[in-house]
Amino acid sequence: MGYPKEILQFEYDPTFPVRGLWFDTLYGNLLKVDAYGNILVCVHGFEFIKHHQVYELYPNKFLKLDESRVYVLNTLFNLPETYLLACLVDFLTNSSDFVRVERGIKAGDLLFTYKSIFQDVRRAVDWVHSDGDLKRRTTQNMAHYVKKDERLPTVLSRIRESGAKLFMLTNSDYTYTNEIMTYLFDFPHGATPDEPHRDWKTYFDVIVVDARKPLFFDEGTVLRQVDTKTGSLKIGTHVGPLQPGQVYSGGSCELFTKFINAKGKDVLYVGDHIFGDILKSKKIRGWRTFLIVPELVRELHVWTDECQLFAELQNLDIKLGDLYRDLDSSAKVKPDISQLRTCIRDVTHKMDMSYGMMGSLFRSGSRQTFFSSQVVRYADVYAATLLNLIYYPFSYMFRAPAMLLPHESTVAHDQAHQPPPPLGPVPVPATGAASVAASPDEPARILAGTAEHVKDPKDLHRASSIVHTRPSTPTVVTHTHDEDYSEEEETPSGAESSTEAVRDASED
Repeated sequence: MGYPKEILQFEYDPTFPVRGLWFDTLYGNLLKVDAYGNILVCVHGFEFIKHHQVYELYPNKFLKLDESRVYVLNTLFNLPETYLLACLVDFLTNSSDFVRVERGIKAGDLLFTYKSIFQDVRRAVDWVHSDGDLKRRTTQNMAHYVKKDERLPTVLSRIRESGAKLFMLTNSDYTYTNEIMTYLFDFPHGATPDEPHRDWKTYFDVIVVDARKPLFFDEGTVLRQVDTKTGSLKIGTHVGPLQPGQVYSGGSCELFTKFINAKGKDVLYVGDHIFGDILKSKKIRGWRTFLIVPELVRELHVWTDECQLFAELQNLDIKLGDLYRDLDSSAKVKPDISQLRTCIRDVTHKMDMSYGMMGSLFRSGSRQTFFSSQVVRYADVYAATLLNLIYYPFSYMFRAPAMLLPHESTVAHDQAHQPPPPLGPVPVPATGAASVAASPDEPARILAGTAEHVKDPKDLHRASSIVHTRPSTPTVVTHTHDEDYSEEEETPSGAESSTEAVRDASED
């Protein structure tokens, strides 16, 4: 593309990039933001932008997620792309051959806008994945790039033994998929040490390649059968059913779920792509989702190894609260919290640097990141690896711990609630038109066309014909917090309620 050859001198540093960053194509900055777009960290190239400079570029330290301006670097494949963007911006900004302008880099009559730099990087990355030799180099050195684990055949076999059907859905073509999977299952034994080796395809009920996710979850593509001997596609559209041991290409989620006879929540979909796998399958098809986050291994190591920093931050929060303990709105003297704020900032920085230059994937200090908010919103379960399932029975019910809101976390259960005293005399309602809504049932009488109580016997008879004059307190469970709750689990209070539940279920 004509970029200076000096950029080949850059060496990849895995401690710099983190997933979930936004690239601002207007100013060329990498932004770490919270769930709402509030900027937590701002980096231009390798330069971390200072607080006052961030305010100059982004009023209120906020940026709206506008797809025409912002690109979210959410996936594992985006990590080297993130680093390459930082390398290019840093090199062009600091090179004596270029002049930095507000929205790009200038060299004589040539202008490199940050958006054009981003587009060039995107095209280069897409070319490497689609037409380059990335897959060839991977398959030539499997031991270096692909991690094997002999627990994998065991886990997949146990999933099927539990009664579940197992399918594989990948965007890769069959030839590459077959090479990777053959290597992953290259053990002298099968699911157990006593079982002979099995071909990887025997561990799945359905295999779909060339899925083109996230398009698969919308209109999809033509479903075809793959010739596993040659890797080529058979002519014609496959109209079902899906046969065990066969491999299929393309298709759509609607057609796929029809063939396997599964509703949305019958499916637990495991993937590592927050957008292509998790977000789309959850929002469009209502599948249960299991997000794989390999960074959790590092995150948990820091969480345990640097526990003294977290304890220190909690103690600082307690000290901050103590300064305001005996003060109310009548206080005239403002406590000096400058030293505490400095300590909190320093401890937070130490915590962030324990994870890497850009801090934790999930938080920045006490603030959750944009990536973290997506995980909480769209992933039913998340883990560092699918193999963690080997330690749970397949009947296990995963429940997230209760997330306390601020008004709940600051008040202990043994504290009795004392309503605040009135600030002044209680107003007495006036008589006449101003007091028409003094009693709770007054608005209903107004809607009925009369402000007088019903006195006519005919009116009383009509009133008594109303089925429900007020709501009744439920005697059975109505708030179904667990998504897999079923009316079949409900203990019927009588024959009538039991019949009603069956009817409702049939109507659904």
